Parts: sequence; structure tokens; C-alpha cells
Amino acid sequence: MTELRTLRNHIDGEFRAAADGRTTQVVNPATGDVYATAPLSGAADVDAAMAAAAAAFPGWRDTTPSDRQKALLRIADAVEARAAELVEAESENTGKPVGLTMSEEIPPMVDQIRFFAGAARMLEGRSAGEYMEGMTSFVRREPIGVCAQVAPWNYPMMMAVWKFAPAIAAGNTVVLKPSDTTPASTVLLAGIMAEFLPKGVFNVVCGDRDTGRLMVEHRVPAMASITGSVRAGMEVAGSAARDLKRVHLELGGKAPVVVFEDVDIPRAVQDIAVAGYFNAGQDCTAATRVLVHESIHQEFTAALAKAAAETKTGLPTDEDVLYGPLNNAGQLERVSGFIDRLPAHAKVETGGFRVGEVGYYFAPTVVSGLRQDDEIVRHEVFGPVITVQSFTDEDQAVEWANGVEYALASSVWTRDHARAMRMSRRLDFGCVWINTHIPLVAEMPHGGFKKSGYGKDLSAYGFEDYTRVKHVMTSLD
Repeated sequence: MTELRTLRNHIDGEFRAAADGRTTQVVNPATGDVYATAPLSGAADVDAAMAAAAAAFPGWRDTTPSDRQKALLRIADAVEARAAELVEAESENTGKPVGLTMSEEIPPMVDQIRFFAGAARMLEGRSAGEYMEGMTSFVRREPIGVCAQVAPWNYPMMMAVWKFAPAIAAGNTVVLKPSDTTPASTVLLAGIMAEFLPKGVFNVVCGDRDTGRLMVEHRVPAMASITGSVRAGMEVAGSAARDLKRVHLELGGKAPVVVFEDVDIPRAVQDIAVAGYFNAGQDCTAATRVLVHESIHQEFTAALAKAAAETKTGLPTDEDVLYGPLNNAGQLERVSGFIDRLPAHAKVETGGFRVGEVGYYFAPTVVSGLRQDDEIVRHEVFGPVITVQSFTDEDQAVEWANGVEYALASSVWTRDHARAMRMSRRLDFGCVWINTHIPLVAEMPHGGFKKSGYGKDLSAYGFEDYTRVKHVMTSLD
């Protein structure tokens, strides 16, 4: 029997087991085998991490932006230099293809850290001036304090970056909890970062939902930030309200993909299939809900089903696969349940089944014949499943696209510029892509409306979310 790897919390600059010794098992979803243990942290561990972050805050707050920039740039360089090690940890923990993780996740992670390193020195505000006779006013932008952050399991490394980079760049200190199913790469990141940050600035506490709840309810943090489910976000918002913590929520999505009759069908199908199945569809912005004009519905659906059938899932080391397994046994059960509960009028064009008996693989799936009130149309599947509906005109497309509780991302596919501009205004989503779906850049904000949450990741807007505004007025007499 292979000896299990032991993961530890990273608190106040050192690796530690849980204070009471409790652990949880970490599973490789590509095989279904347990390969590591991680701390199941309790109140004592959370207290220790919060105390470390609180003690480190005054010193880190008072560093110059240029010093914070240097630290983040060095972290980015180290992530780049140790990319193979990080990818290995990420792949073993998530089952993601090694090659795609290296090419599609490491470069944006490094770029995003470097972006926030620069942002640390580029805070903008209203100019100082005499807005009242005899008085000069100016605005200070200051860090908030200790930030309690909870990251999800779909992109453990990248979401950790989205959390810590803006917070640390702004002068805050952090206690971050990775998902209980994917702690490995975040723990490794903490060890890498420790070389460049004062102890206590960045702390990682492993654990389950109860651990996250302890963090959010703790008296020390001034802000709680979570990327996760709507249920988790609502719980965090309710908990934070009791002591008026700031809250940053990036929650679920159900992205509509609105395809008009003038598109290049082969190109659109190929791009949409990749955007729907990448990372096994475990992406809150995934192209999951296709609305296609009735005049091309049949042709488009057939082409999409063909593209799906040709999409490959498999082992992380396979070079020709687009995606690996679902993250855990519970997620496999959830995705399978959506297919099992399909109404009689729905048609599975391709897929709809588990692949193999080892690991949590699910076939790329296309479901047609659906109605707007069907469960699979209205709720997030978070798996490699694309639904297709047929619409008659632009107004109906807008009504159906907006007719869900999520409002994170969307896309419009048309050669008609005026129509694309109309749709970008009418679609009630935090992002509208035109003739593409899923690319993100560090300079542009990511975040939604409605039950997709509030607050922005990435961009200057995301950076400002981790600051507070203070007005200073002085008499000229």
C-alpha cells in the first residue's frame, strides 16, 4: 500500500497539523483513490491563523506599494519557475489534464499576480482640493484588514490567486481556506509564498464547511470573500451581516449562449463545445445553455452533438483529452441526477452517462427538446452538459436568456454588429462575450448580478474591493 501524503496548514509562516490532530482524506478523482490527508481544522486552528494575520496586518499595511509590488513580482516568478511542481499537485488533486493545466492555467495565474503587483502602485481617487472655503479635502484608500477567504474546488490554484493577489497588493493580510477536496496546490502555494512575505501575511487553513463557517463568523476578519455555491454565498452573507463584515461573493452561473441565424455554424459549434466542456464543464462561466434561432436549430444541434461526441475525456497524462474527471463522487452523482430526471420531452443527443468504472468521468453531453421551466435549464449542472433550446426572435432570446436566477456570464453569436450591441445592453449578466465565450483577462472585471453574487474579481475594480475609502479634511487657517 502506498503511503499517504500528509498536507498541513500554513499558519504564521510555518506548516502545522490541526491542533486536535483531526484529518480528512484527499481523493484523486482520476482514480477514486485516497492519496493524501489534510487537516480538518477547528476553532483553535482558525483562532491561530486569525491571530497571525491580525498581528501581521499593521506591518504589512504600512509597507510601501513598491514593496508589496516587489513581493508579488517575486511570487509570480517563483510560480512560473515551479510551474511543473504546481501542475503536478493540481492535476493529482483535480484530475485535470497535465498539458492543458500547464498551458491554460499557469500563464494567466502568473499574469494576474503581476497585474495586481502593478495595481498596488496605481490607486486612483478624487484629487485633493478646496471643496469648502478654507478647507482642503483629500481621499485616502486604505486596506480593509484581515480577509477571510474561501476558494472553490474547480480551479484551486487560480482561484487562490484571484483571492490573495488583490488582497495582499492592497495591504491586507489573508486567511484562506481551500476546498476540502482540493487543498494540495494551495498548501504548496503557501510554502512558495512564504519565502517572499512576512510571516502571517498569508495563511492557509484546510478543512470543511464547518471550518469555513468558523472563519466567516470569527470576530477578527473585516471582510469575507467566497467563490462557491449560491447556498454557501447566502450563508456567508447572512453570517457576515451579524457583525457587518464586508462580503465579496462570486457564486454560480448558468451562462446563456445566444446563437443567431447568420453565424458561421462550424466555427461557432467548435468554440462553444470547447467553452462548454473545458474543465469538465466545472466552470461558473461555462457555455452550458445554448439558445439557437429556429431557422438553424436542427443543423446546429446536429453539429454540436457531433462535436461533443468527438470530444475526449480521460487520464490527466493523456495528451489528446479536453477534460478529466468530475471533482468528486458527489459531483458525479449530481450531474448524473440531472440526466436521470430529464422530462419525457427532452432528448439526449449524445452522452449522458458515466465513462468507465474507475474515477469520476462523465461523457460530453448534449440535451435538446427542452423548455424554459425545465430543471436542467434553470439550475447549474456544473458538468460537461450543454442544453439546447430553439427561439423565434430576439425578444424571446433575451427573455429566456435572462429568465434564470443567475447572472454571471453570457455570449452572443452573430455577424450583425447592431444586434450584438443591442444584446450586450439587454442581457442581464456581468459579462457579455460576442462571438466568443470564456476568455478572461486580468485588466477586465469578472463578477455577476442576482444570485451570482456581488463584488468583482480581477481588474482595478477587483483591487478596489479590497480597499476602504477615508475622507481627510484639514483647515487652512
